[in-house]
Amino acid sequence: MSTTRGILPPRIVVGVDGSPGSKLALRWAQRLAENLGAYIEAVTAWQYPPTFGWSVPTGTWTPQTDADKTLEAVVNEVFGTHRPADLRLTVTEGYPAHVLMRASSQAMMLVVGSRGLGGFTGLLLGSVSANVVHHAQCPVLVVHPEPAEVAP
Repeated sequence: MSTTRGILPPRIVVGVDGSPGSKLALRWAQRLAENLGAYIEAVTAWQYPPTFGWSVPTGTWTPQTDADKTLEAVVNEVFGTHRPADLRLTVTEGYPAHVLMRASSQAMMLVVGSRGLGGFTGLLLGSVSANVVHHAQCPVLVVHPEPAEVAP
């Protein structure tokens, strides 16, 4: 994908957390990107849990490395050997809804999966999807997994 006269190609941001809904959102983002001539930015966010008297991590483990591996694994699971050429992976520290809202500022669309709650999975949004629907700076597509895809 190339830029013309300094104009960036359209970008579709998709939130990925490894849930069935986020995997489906990644597939939807690919379909949209192909039809719109856009590139996909798959975004994963992580936060340190509150620490009260604990000492943050030892050895070589870091939350950034863990999140990088998770995003890479999800992308490999969804696309296999057919990974889109214009796919960009971003792992950022922060609350996922805030990270996605910031990423939406220069996106043509934000795609997220919804985990929903209990028996109302098809009707309700999770906290991240609800937040971005109300505060994103671009259109938002919320993808609901099929009931059989939802973990018990």
